[in-house]
Amino acid sequence: MLKLYQFERTWGIPNLSPFCCKVETYLRMAGIDYEIKPALPLRAPKGKLPYIEDNGWKLADSRFIVTYLKSTYSNLDQALNEMQLGASVAIQRMLEEHLFWVALYSRWQYTDENWQANKQAIFGKLPPIIRDLAASHTRKKIQQQILGHGIGRHQTDEIFALGKQDIDALAASLGDKPYFLNDQPTTLDASAFGMLINIIACPIESPLKEYSLSKNNLVQYVERIKRKYYSDC
Repeated sequence: MLKLYQFERTWGIPNLSPFCCKVETYLRMAGIDYEIKPALPLRAPKGKLPYIEDNGWKLADSRFIVTYLKSTYSNLDQALNEMQLGASVAIQRMLEEHLFWVALYSRWQYTDENWQANKQAIFGKLPPIIRDLAASHTRKKIQQQILGHGIGRHQTDEIFALGKQDIDALAASLGDKPYFLNDQPTTLDASAFGMLINIIACPIESPLKEYSLSKNNLVQYVERIKRKYYSDC
């Protein structure tokens, strides 16, 4: 059986990583059997979670994992036309290469309260000395990545203003549809759900969360997918 390596469940959501949540949601939407292996990214093939192991072969990065699942098991995007496929890629890039960094800033840099909640969720089960060292080292590394990406070079209000633009775009794209591109879920929905639930339903407070909660269609979308695919979570 396919094995999915990801962070342990916490906060009452499928996963605290949008990318782990994306992969598991794809698996559930596509009806693919799998086994969860709780892990930290220390020994992951690319130093990040998630990764999968299937028939003795390990594969990392949610984009490559989903491509593999499409070709090997079930392709949720097979009914989409070229325009829809193009929109799927474009919106996923906005989610995963831009909005993600605003959410990351919220957790690792915005307030000490957010950092403490994030630290406990990720490192809480480690022995105290190792926990504090690992958490401090990882936080500095991620803050450098946020700066290197460019989002961290802006003022706080500018960062959240950019994130709100993404939320506006998502709300407009979804409208009153059950899913973003079709009457059935696609890869985009796995990605969008993974990102949105990690903004809306986590104990991480920020202007981004407040603004997202004001978008009723996005909130209902997250609740609908969680209810349908994660009744056990």
